[in-house]
Amino acid sequence: MKVYGHPMSICTRKVLTTLLEKGHEAQFVLVDLGKGEQKHPAHLARHPFGVVPAFEDDDGFVLYESRAIIRYLDRKLPGASLTPSQPHAYGLMEQFIGVEQSYFSPAAFKVIWERVFKPHMGGGAADEARVQEGRAGVDKVFGILEPMLAKQPYLAGDSFSLADVSWMPELEFLVAAGEQGLFDKHPSVAAWWKRIGGRPSWKKVAHG
Repeated sequence: MKVYGHPMSICTRKVLTTLLEKGHEAQFVLVDLGKGEQKHPAHLARHPFGVVPAFEDDDGFVLYESRAIIRYLDRKLPGASLTPSQPHAYGLMEQFIGVEQSYFSPAAFKVIWERVFKPHMGGGAADEARVQEGRAGVDKVFGILEPMLAKQPYLAGDSFSLADVSWMPELEFLVAAGEQGLFDKHPSVAAWWKRIGGRPSWKKVAHG
């Protein structure tokens, strides 16, 4: 198995975390985003939209889009399932994967881009209006999660699932962006992040 991606990529980190949660590792093939390798023909043959990650299985099967890849890995690989079998929990998992994609990620990435990636790439000062817009969006999402996470430890209920995996990279980068205050406003969200952020799989992906 091969994962074509970048270690700082939010979506690549979802795939790497899922592999480790399943007790597996794949060959990691660096796609140098700084050099624009994601737009080179070799990578476009794997991912026609020119982003990362892409995945290649041992039998040559190629898949792109991180949420599709993590569902595939959970179904294919042995190890503890990250997809609940109980219908209500399964529904919650899918719901919160959707919430991450549609509402949390767009807001969080505004902050993360301006505070973390833009300075690293020499893009100049942060656009504070954009940061504030993103912060407000994250705060709204956290406010929706807070009462639910006060009653259950994970997004799908009692068990860690692919839904939690989907949120982990952006949560980590929000802290790196100096947004701990957003977590402090929502103590159940903060406790959830402490639970999932302390998992060995995530520690290895995020901190080596």
